Amino acid sequence: MKENELSRIIVNLCFEIHTKLGPGLLESVYEAILVYELTEMGLKVERQKSLPVIWNDITMSIGFRADIIVENLVLIEIKSVAEIAQVHLKQVLTYLKITGLKLGLLVNFNEPLIKNGIKRIVNNL
Repeated sequence: MKENELSRIIVNLCFEIHTKLGPGLLESVYEAILVYELTEMGLKVERQKSLPVIWNDITMSIGFRADIIVENLVLIEIKSVAEIAQVHLKQVLTYLKITGLKLGLLVNFNEPLIKNGIKRIVNNL
């Protein structure tokens, strides 16, 4: 399965979750449900994965954590905020660069229409 196929599955699940629960819950709730649903589909899912930074061949564990990584191909960052800020987009791009992954999805579940809360971020895709 490729990044775009996984992305379609993830986006559809986000729509389903948002339709049933609506906006306004904690990020951790949306994250837990999304992880559950992806795992039930038989996909390999890593939750709150630590992302070390490598500097001059030294690995530094400095506290970066990806919310969800699916099949080691797509990184998902979950938000439940009033508005996505540029810093959120940069955060996902930085995580993509650190991991070497090519596709990230920034999902803000606090939008009245979830389609307005999903942003694709690419890293050399």
